[in-house]
Amino acid sequence: MKTRGNIVLITGGATGIGFALAAAFSKAGNTVIICGRRENKLKEARARLPQIETLVCDVSKRSGRESLYRLAKEKHPDLNILVNNAGVQKMVDLTRGARDLLQGEDEIATNFVAPVHLSALCVPLLSRQKTAAIINVSSGLGFVPIAAMPVYCATKAGVHSFTVSLRHQLSDTSIKVFEIVPPMVDTDLGRDTNEEPESGYRGIPPSQLATETMRALRKDDFEILIGESKDLVARSRSEPEKAFTDMNNW
Repeated sequence: MKTRGNIVLITGGATGIGFALAAAFSKAGNTVIICGRRENKLKEARARLPQIETLVCDVSKRSGRESLYRLAKEKHPDLNILVNNAGVQKMVDLTRGARDLLQGEDEIATNFVAPVHLSALCVPLLSRQKTAAIINVSSGLGFVPIAAMPVYCATKAGVHSFTVSLRHQLSDTSIKVFEIVPPMVDTDLGRDTNEEPESGYRGIPPSQLATETMRALRKDDFEILIGESKDLVARSRSEPEKAFTDMNNW
C-alpha cells in the first residue's frame, strides 16, 4: 500500500506505539489525527509534532467511539486509514474473584470492543476511498499468553482472530487489513501494574516498531511480526504447550 498522501486516524496516539506511528506517518507525508483520553498527553504530543491533529476521546465508551468517528468524518471525509492502537494492560488475579477486573480501566472495552466497533463504523467511509486500510495492533501475547494478564492476552487473541475474519470479509473492497504483532515494547503500557523492576528489560523502542511497520506496509505484509514476536508466533503454531510453559516460567 502507499504510505504517503493518506489521512490517518490513530487511537491511543499520544504516547508509546501510537505516538511513534503518528510520527512515522507524519514524516512520510500523511495527514495524521490522533485521539486519547488524556488532554495533557495530547497537548504534549502536539508540542512534539505540531502538524498533527488531536481529539480527546475515550474509546472504551460507545459514545466516545461514535463521536470520534463523526468528528473525523466531518473534518476529513477522505479519511482512508484507521489504526486501532489504544490499549490497556492489567495484572488480573482471578483467585481473588472479580476484584481486579473491576479496578481501573476496562481492558475488554478498550482492547477489543473498540477496534471492532470503530472498524465497523469506518468501513462504509473507507470503502469509498480508492485506497484504504485498517491496521489493528495485537500482541505476541495474543498467541502465547502470560497467565498473570489473562484478560489482556485474551483481548489481543481476539484482535488477531477478528483481523483475520475482517480481512476475508473486505477482500473484495479497497480496504486492506493489517495486523501489527509487537513484542515487548518500551512504553508506559502496564507499567503501574508490572511486577518487574524498572531496571529490567523494557523491550524495543517504539520508534523501531514504527520503522519496521512502515516498511511492512509498503510491501503489503498483512501480518506484521516485529522482533521477538516472530519466534513467539511460530512457536505458538508448532509447539503451543511448550511455548506457554516457557513463557510462564520466564
